[in-house]
Amino acid sequence: MVKQHKIRVGVIGTGIGSYHIRAYQKLPEVEVVAVVDLDSKRAKQIAEEYGIAHSFSDYRKLLDLKQIDAVSVCTPNFLHAEITVAALQAGKDVLCEKPMAMNTQEAEMMVKAARQTGRKLMMAFCRRFQNDSQWLKKYIEAGELGEIYYAKTGWLRRRGIPGLGGWFTTKAKSGGGPLIDLGVHMLDLVLWLMGNPRAVSASGSTYAKFTDLYPLEKGTLDVEDLACALVRLETGATVFLETSWVSNISGDRVYSSLFGTKGGADFPPLKIYTEKHGKLVDLEPRLPEISGYDGEVAHFVECILQDKEPTATAEQGLEITRILDAIYESAETGKEVLLR
Repeated sequence: MVKQHKIRVGVIGTGIGSYHIRAYQKLPEVEVVAVVDLDSKRAKQIAEEYGIAHSFSDYRKLLDLKQIDAVSVCTPNFLHAEITVAALQAGKDVLCEKPMAMNTQEAEMMVKAARQTGRKLMMAFCRRFQNDSQWLKKYIEAGELGEIYYAKTGWLRRRGIPGLGGWFTTKAKSGGGPLIDLGVHMLDLVLWLMGNPRAVSASGSTYAKFTDLYPLEKGTLDVEDLACALVRLETGATVFLETSWVSNISGDRVYSSLFGTKGGADFPPLKIYTEKHGKLVDLEPRLPEISGYDGEVAHFVECILQDKEPTATAEQGLEITRILDAIYESAETGKEVLLR
């Protein structure tokens, strides 16, 4: 059933959640009516800054508001499953930040809750919604790259550990380091561009070589600082993934490369490599920049208004979580992990 009134939204978590708030408030068909942060003073400050009626330090109070149609879950990773399941059971549609969950078991609980309640559960894979990604997806679906049989992707930081000593660097609360933080984005992006084939195996390595550079008086640093993996897909294609928070390189790198039988692509910036009329041709599409946060939020709202399924599904989030778990298991055991 298509909704006729404004979509009333609550945002749980005000870190990355601030990006969600700004994206929602660009849409005339949406009203952000409540915000949650464990720090009640920060919740109130954000509410005042963005003109939001209600602020809470307990997400349950937000879910008790009958007028709320949907929520963004933008909390630390260890709270994603708990809050998402509670929101779905409270009759709210959910946009959940990445990673979907701490592990496969939690992700399965979230998918089950979405199916049982009939509510929408969309994953906030924002890199899918950038303009270069959207254009390249259409280009691939038109058959311009042919069969994509290999992909390389990575997000490497020279120095860039988020929230050192806090939940980000505490495995019990984050699930891992740059693999689950940055790698989740890049893995999802290339798999989506390749048509979301299922993974059949993963072989990975993780390294924690820079812990001594960051002595902590309090807090925890017990996650990897670099991870790499080789993921084999049911189509016979292969994906190579690398990601780091700390590495001795010239500078930060974010990249994806697709190898197809008719053409290839590198991005960002987006470049296409192909052959036309017997000549090698390089194409550089001129595309305006579009915020991935704006794009994902607009799509989520469109799905609610038009009662359609999101393109970034909970099932796809579950598949990415299975792969991440397999990479961590492979790194721990030193063996390839079979997924099917």
